[in-house]
This record gives sequence, structure tokens and C-alpha cells, in this order.
Amino acid sequence: MGLPYGFSAFSDVSDSLIPCRAKSRIPENAKTVISILFPYYLGEEAYEGSNVSRYAVSEDYHNITGKIINEIRDNLKEAFPGNSFEAFVDNSPLPEVRCAVNAGLGVMGINNLFISPVYGSWVFLGEIVTDRAFSVSEKKSSLCIGCMECMSACPVGAITGRGIIKEKCLSFLSQKKGELDEETERLIEKTGCAWGCDICQKVCPYNKNAEITPIKEFIGTAVPFVTKETEIENRAFSWRGKAVIDRNLDILK
Repeated sequence: MGLPYGFSAFSDVSDSLIPCRAKSRIPENAKTVISILFPYYLGEEAYEGSNVSRYAVSEDYHNITGKIINEIRDNLKEAFPGNSFEAFVDNSPLPEVRCAVNAGLGVMGINNLFISPVYGSWVFLGEIVTDRAFSVSEKKSSLCIGCMECMSACPVGAITGRGIIKEKCLSFLSQKKGELDEETERLIEKTGCAWGCDICQKVCPYNKNAEITPIKEFIGTAVPFVTKETEIENRAFSWRGKAVIDRNLDILK
């Protein structure tokens, strides 16, 4: 499986680490960040009739990407026994998009999402931090073309041109616990999506010819239409509890 990867200097992001428990795992005297892309796009036909965000159609990406990146980390430890290697996926102390851009893997979109020239924004990001010095990748353009299609399409005005207002994003709102206001319920009903929101990604020109994932686990575990009877234990929306997804499914009735 040939996943896109690249190298960047840890010193480029050491001043902007995110406070979290995982931060303590960063190797002492860290020198290099290895960024790895995990594409999850299944092709348009696979999403016909889907009622959840595309990233949640397959098994929980933490399980799939975690297994792959840990295997890569273990191989690196075997190849370079004198160095430390620590893997991070999602719950990362690193500014993941910035690391991937620094590694020459793509650009950052107006909606703050990372965009690969091959797989578009349909990718998960992972990093391996090491105290071994690797040759860093050549930096390329860091920002998207700025067509503003994502900003124009956003139904809640969460994309400002200077980033995204997380608390306004429909994906964020659909994951809130408790009762939703009438406007949020109306938007969920209008989009037909019981979890998350893909609107800004669907209109992005970088996603027009995105390639299908080479990761068989994403393909083999796809369940595009979710009901209250769907087993959620290994799905990306399970962390919020069954009540949240069931509430949103009720809105779509």
C-alpha cells in the first residue's frame, strides 16, 4: 500500500504544539515529523443514499489509521533501533494540517482542511515524530487557489476567508448533545445528513477528480446508510453516544 508521506522539520512547529495528554509522548530532542495521508474516498457511487458524512461511512478511522501508522512506526523502530519514533492520529499535539503542508503533501483550503493533489480533502492525517534527522521535503505552495466555492456554499456562513468558525459549522452543530435549535434541525433535515457535513468539500474543485482510496479496510467496512439499528460501536460517531445520532435520525424522518 503506497500511502503519500513526507518529512518536515519538527522545529517548524515546535512553537505551536497543541496542549493535550499526547504531547508528553513527543521524543526528547525531536527533529523530524513524518506526515502520512490516509485517503478514505470510495467513489461517488458508494455514497448514493448516504445519510452520514463521508468520513463516517466506513469503520472508525481511528481504528484503521491507528493500526496502519503503528505498523509503520514499528518498522521504523526496527530499521533505526537507536532512535525514538512516536505515532499520532487525530488526538495529536501537532498542528496536523501545517505539518502535512510543510511536508510538501498538498495545501490548506479556505475551510482549514488539508487538500491533497491526488486525493483531495478526503484524507485523514497522521504523524510520526522522531529524534532522527531525515532530509525534509521541498516546501511547495501552502494555500489553495482561493476560489471561495466552499465559503459560498456553506449554509451557516462558518467559512470566513480567514478560516472557519468551528462553533458555527454544521458538522460541529450536528454533534452537539441535547436539544438542537429549530434552525439547526432545519439544516440537518435539508442536507439529509445525520452526522457531520460535507458541503464545502463537495463543491471544492480539488475534489473533482479525487482518486479512490487504496486502503481496503475503508472500502470493505462501508455502510453509507445508518438507521437506529445500525451497530455504532466501531463507527466514528460512537464517541458522542447513541442518543446524538438517534436524535438526528429522528429529525430526518
